[in-house]
Amino acid sequence: MQKILVSACLLGCNCKYNGGNNRTEDVVKLSDEYQLIGFCPEVAGGLKIPRDPSEIRGEKVVNAKGEDVTEYFKRGAKLALAKCREENIEIAILKERSPSCGSEFLYDGTFSGKVVKGRGVTTGLLESCGIRVLSEYNYKEKL
Repeated sequence: MQKILVSACLLGCNCKYNGGNNRTEDVVKLSDEYQLIGFCPEVAGGLKIPRDPSEIRGEKVVNAKGEDVTEYFKRGAKLALAKCREENIEIAILKERSPSCGSEFLYDGTFSGKVVKGRGVTTGLLESCGIRVLSEYNYKEKL
């Protein structure tokens, strides 16, 4: 059975910054055909639950208090890549707009809710290493 790395929040894990999740039933149902490997790069990288929301601002990731949390995001991205290599995973379905997992869009770094084109830290690393990253919005037509 083919394995897919999936943002843990999409599978119902309460690992979002606010302690909630982004459970997406259609993604969960993929477990009928694929082995889904849940992973949260932010938690794996050392950020707690709950935590201040973070957004990408230039080359850094900052939280709502203005603290630079880039290293947590980089560490989580490296661990996600290691998991993919360990499990021979070639495809990931990650949470859109996340500073870790966004594949097409991110919040703009002003904490105003404005969305811009961009990639999260984990998505960028995975894609640079040949792993195909999809989101909960486009995986059906691209899987």
